[in-house]
Amino acid sequence: MTHGGYRSLRDYAVIGDGRTAALVALDGSIEWLCLPNFDSPSTFGAILDPVRGGAFHLRPSVPFTSSRRYLPGSNLLETTFTTAHGRVRLIDAITIPDAALAPLRELARVVEGVDGSVPMEWSASPRFGYGVSSGTCGWRGHVPVATCGRDAIALMSWDAGTPSWKNGAVGSAWTVDKAQRSIVALVATFGEPMIFPARSAVESRLAATECFWTGWSSARTYNGPFKDAVVRSALALKLMIFAPTGASVAAPTTSLPEEIGGIRNWDYRFCWIRDSAFLIDALLRLGCRAEAQALFWWFMQATALTAPRLQVLYRLDGGTNAAERSLPLAGYRGSRPVRIGNGAVEQRQLDLYGDLLETIWLYAEGKSRLDADTGVRVAEMADYVCRVWREADAGIWEVRDQPRHFTHSKVMCWVALDRAIRLAGEGDVPRTRVPRWKREAAAIQSFVESQCWSEAKQSYVQYAGSDVLDASLLMLSLMGYGGAGNARVCATVDAIAKELRKGPFVYRYLNTDGLPGSEGCFLNCSFWLAGALARSGRVADARALMTDLLARANDVGLYAEEIEPGTDAFLGNFPQALVHLSLIDAALAIGEADQSGEGPKKGTASA
Repeated sequence: MTHGGYRSLRDYAVIGDGRTAALVALDGSIEWLCLPNFDSPSTFGAILDPVRGGAFHLRPSVPFTSSRRYLPGSNLLETTFTTAHGRVRLIDAITIPDAALAPLRELARVVEGVDGSVPMEWSASPRFGYGVSSGTCGWRGHVPVATCGRDAIALMSWDAGTPSWKNGAVGSAWTVDKAQRSIVALVATFGEPMIFPARSAVESRLAATECFWTGWSSARTYNGPFKDAVVRSALALKLMIFAPTGASVAAPTTSLPEEIGGIRNWDYRFCWIRDSAFLIDALLRLGCRAEAQALFWWFMQATALTAPRLQVLYRLDGGTNAAERSLPLAGYRGSRPVRIGNGAVEQRQLDLYGDLLETIWLYAEGKSRLDADTGVRVAEMADYVCRVWREADAGIWEVRDQPRHFTHSKVMCWVALDRAIRLAGEGDVPRTRVPRWKREAAAIQSFVESQCWSEAKQSYVQYAGSDVLDASLLMLSLMGYGGAGNARVCATVDAIAKELRKGPFVYRYLNTDGLPGSEGCFLNCSFWLAGALARSGRVADARALMTDLLARANDVGLYAEEIEPGTDAFLGNFPQALVHLSLIDAALAIGEADQSGEGPKKGTASA
């Protein structure tokens, strides 16, 4: 489905190599690709501006229908086109480098004839700097190449027609017969010599890339409920981990709107501390020890730059600069501004300390001891929490409104001190400050119980003294606040389900937040509810909700950040890591509840 040249966000799938990612539409068009990395300027950005953004089309030149899937256990995308003339398969992948001298980045597109004889066409219109320039278009020998400064993009093809340039785009038309195999490959270099690979080298890397993904997914040991969805989510998350550093993007896109035509358009190509606790937990529980270790030490290095103060988000290289600015692009379906950078980096968000200490605790609990220097840093952060927890902040949702005393932030400050106390008990953190941490943890708990609970609502509320609910409070059971089966925590789950739930979906909140316009339901909140139901012993309800939510994924099992109730239209950046992390957590919670007859134990209060 298109809307004025824009496709439904449900129409996209994602491919990637752990350094960058591309969005591929159901008709074979690639409309988002940043090179060389996730957070680099876009080379194809038609998803944000069909006129200026650039795209890479590959499809039949006659009417067709299409269906697609990921090749089993992989991130290679297979699209089948059916026409009156016959059928062809398109395999798309960003290949993983081999040991040979290889291009810096390589996007391989393979067309295989299934039956009949199908007329095909391909056309690539590379753009540099978020659509600013088409560069200089020309030839190196018989290979079409676009250059801009030190950057170069070549479009190589074998048995895919004779390419030609026209108006900043290169492409050709040809016919694919049964059993014929054609290849079109984008090869990109950045400040390095351009290398033109042989067809055999592209084919070899493509085969090795499939082997890498299938080998990685087959090593996942999870055999609990909803296994297919868990493994697909794990593959999507692995794709979004920036291999050179171990950091993970929240999503590989920017400025896909939370409301069509609205201004809630953010850049998610950064690594958030709060996502790390979920990701470390998921990685460890799915047997991804190497990825968990890389992420942990990346965070310890990145946060050292600002310690004991934590920054909301960090660049993938660990940098702290994420200044927000707008681009002169039309925006998805007219949703402007189109932003790069993220102004939330300037906010105070106190929940981050709980997220980081939870990450450290999970890592250490996974049988990895902390070195002495790291232990000292953890103690310093716990001391910092003791000093700042009484202050107001912007909260988990990064509201661009006045700071408040958000309940979730206070609870996460309690989590920070609770985990520091546990780490001290294990000998990973100096024990001399434990008495102070226990006193402050008790003070936080007293504040939450006296100021953040509503008798009328029978629920914890969004911020102290308010009467509004917030779906972030579904995480209290996950973090072990109040102990297993806490009556107030269970009542809060009921209240949120009653007030914020619409069908299977959950709004994060319904009150104003300092920005104009509205938004859809946050899908991670819906999965949080499923997990919370399982932890409170309502496993049948959790399973039913989970089944309904899994039916709302797109055709290849992916989710955007939000969904529009009533239409199931996706909203926000895509695919969204936190949604897939919350899906995994909910499945694990249901599986553990099935085994034990009660929710999984995340620990009880230490203070």
